[in-house]
Amino acid sequence: MIIYGKQVCLHAMQSHETSIKTVYIAKRGILPQKLYDQYKLRIKFLENKWAQSMAKGGNHQGILLEMEPFAESTLSAMKENSFVVVLDTLTDTGNIGAIVRSAYALGADGIIATGVKTLNFSSIVRTSSGALLDMPMVIIPNILDVMNELKQVGFRIYGASMDGKVIDGYNFNDKRVLVLGSEGEGISKRAKPKIDEMVSIEMQREFDSLNVSAAAAILIYRMRNATK
Repeated sequence: MIIYGKQVCLHAMQSHETSIKTVYIAKRGILPQKLYDQYKLRIKFLENKWAQSMAKGGNHQGILLEMEPFAESTLSAMKENSFVVVLDTLTDTGNIGAIVRSAYALGADGIIATGVKTLNFSSIVRTSSGALLDMPMVIIPNILDVMNELKQVGFRIYGASMDGKVIDGYNFNDKRVLVLGSEGEGISKRAKPKIDEMVSIEMQREFDSLNVSAAAAILIYRMRNATK
């Protein structure tokens, strides 16, 4: 996969050397000397027009990386965790990347994407500021399979909803799942019967709702630090 942008590429080079095949540079002097020396046998210089082509018009900031394909986790591995975030038919890589970044920073153990067959992992690496490279994630299209499997090993499933119980002061099960629905439709009808409790964020002012990634950050923080 190809990723680009200075900060995400520097993070990958510093922390994921074995996954990097080639470093493409379109702006001389962009790398610290230490990284340049470390990767000099894998560096290729190219003109800006070719860098733009590789980035498909995105803002590459003078550096791109060719990396090994993203290695997905497994449902079996997710079942060994304590706190899993499930995405129900989310497709926007900007929102997904922001959720991945919050989940990694705030302490969730893994992410399962459902309702989709594929995702643009290179885009999610970029929009998560590189957090996806360190966050276990797997695509499992059928959300019912996921929820049934997680329930069988003791997980309690919480769904994010404007009509749910207010999360302030709430204590969550030690093994817990947060389900986040798409911005347009919310949690899918087929998934709702499998959810144990719906939870919400109390608004201090009259307003419809938060962006799904902003809501995810608040819910993940509260659920990570408020267990029974």
